[in-house]
Amino acid sequence: MKNLLPIAILLSVFSCKKSEKTNSPKVDSAKIIDSINVARTKINDSILASRAFKDLSGTHSLTHDMIAGNGKISFAKTGEDQYKISGENKAGSNFVKIEGTAKVTSSKNLKFNGKISQSISDYNDGKLDVRNGTRNFSTKDGGKTFKLHESVNQAGFADDIIIKIQ
Repeated sequence: MKNLLPIAILLSVFSCKKSEKTNSPKVDSAKIIDSINVARTKINDSILASRAFKDLSGTHSLTHDMIAGNGKISFAKTGEDQYKISGENKAGSNFVKIEGTAKVTSSKNLKFNGKISQSISDYNDGKLDVRNGTRNFSTKDGGKTFKLHESVNQAGFADDIIIKIQ
């Protein structure tokens, strides 16, 4: 009898059937993940848009303290706060020419990478002065004008190269 009792208990456990079925709908986890990613992308894009600086696209004025008049410089947007820039100011045999890319790094700084060429008759008998690489333009008036920060040319004179945003 003692041996039959454990066998009876085992049979009763295995003979029980589930009478209720669970009808939970199948969930497509890929769709849920995609919808979460879309929502996150919208949030991230709105954050990035609020961080963007003033749009500098367009044609602006380029001046040099040793060249009479104003030249033109154009900014073409290539990315978020990034521009392809080119322009020149010329009067007689004196000129300054700027070609390269620029990125607005703060509300007061414009980081330029490219080439600044100039020939000023009063500097080194008008010898061509070329500066390649990274230069900084900074503003003190809220972005209305950007002045070349590293302004000493190869002849040892300080240049006032200024971009006036219009």
